[in-house]
Amino acid sequence: MSLDVAALRASFPALADGAAHFDGPGGTQTPVEVARAMADTLTRPMANRGAVTQAERNADAVVREARQAIADLTGGDPGGVVFGRSATALTYELSRVLSAGWGPGDEVVVTRLDHDANVRPWVQAAAARGATVRWADFDPATGELDPATVGALLSPSTRLVAVTGASNLLGTRPDVPAITALAHAAGALTWVDGVHLTAHAPVDVTALGADFFVCSPYKFLGPHCGCLVAAPALLGTLHPDKLLPSTDAVPERFELGTLPYEQLAGTTAAIDLLAGLAGPEGDRRARLTAAMTALEEHEDRLRTRIEDALRELPGVTLWSRAGHRTPTLLLTFAGRDAADAHRFLADRGVNAPAGSFYALEASRHLGLGDAGGLRVGLAPYTDDADVDRLLTGLREWLAS
Repeated sequence: MSLDVAALRASFPALADGAAHFDGPGGTQTPVEVARAMADTLTRPMANRGAVTQAERNADAVVREARQAIADLTGGDPGGVVFGRSATALTYELSRVLSAGWGPGDEVVVTRLDHDANVRPWVQAAAARGATVRWADFDPATGELDPATVGALLSPSTRLVAVTGASNLLGTRPDVPAITALAHAAGALTWVDGVHLTAHAPVDVTALGADFFVCSPYKFLGPHCGCLVAAPALLGTLHPDKLLPSTDAVPERFELGTLPYEQLAGTTAAIDLLAGLAGPEGDRRARLTAAMTALEEHEDRLRTRIEDALRELPGVTLWSRAGHRTPTLLLTFAGRDAADAHRFLADRGVNAPAGSFYALEASRHLGLGDAGGLRVGLAPYTDDADVDRLLTGLREWLAS
């Protein structure tokens, strides 16, 4: 299928202000369908979940629909979908639960390619238990994370391997199935940060080999919340601290307090919008796979346009070099500050931020320190006119 970008853009009121948004990796703009679903949920009868009153049934339906929507998007089991404030919060909460049995002699593997949300929780959990952290480095020349590098760090003492599905700084998509297969062979669990990947490609948590997979709806057109996907049986072996009267059922035992029903309704609406790009026929999982494949092709075409043009610009270093990557580019400029490019472009209605974007270990490993560079990230609503404006703005700034 081909993507009708003009029709999709019509769903985003924020685009009416004329800005070209290359800031999607930090959070996409919100379609009107999502805002409407959230408003409708807030204004209709709602209560704590139950089956007696209409308000109770409304709340229960919202939660069940959102769990199924996330399961359809990721290929997971709706009974293993946990909602939280953010992917970072969920990772922190589960890191405390998973590390409860760790001690001296145990090991956890993290990578320098990851967002700090998939590094620091594990480093801190290991420190609290006296466990050892082993670091997997990526190749700064290519941006690639070799599975063999991770494999060399594994031992019978490895308890967990944390790896990104795609780098939010460089776009690198490591060979997650190969990495998780090595981890499982060593007897370790795997935690995959899918926040950046889920926004740009079809996801199948089983094929990835992810024991735990986190994502954030606000990266794929939805509201600000986080989702964890795992097998219900695995979640059933974990026992978080919780209030005594609260349910011990999975997945509710991990959801502390009343869920934000309006955000869950917005999450379902965002996933339905994505599925709708493939038309109304077929089950939602199949339509999502087709739609995300089409989005990936659209974004890859625009990414190639940008990369080809950047190679012709003097003094520009493109750090996003991996063979398999999302449409997320990191740039630096000889003798010039990326933050100045950010401001120059912003004055011309082109939003491309500068920084390390919490991928602190990756930025430092590249030799860019904490400053990082200019990040150019594409989203489903990015079109050729946006790309033209970005390239024109960069050329003007470099010539100034």
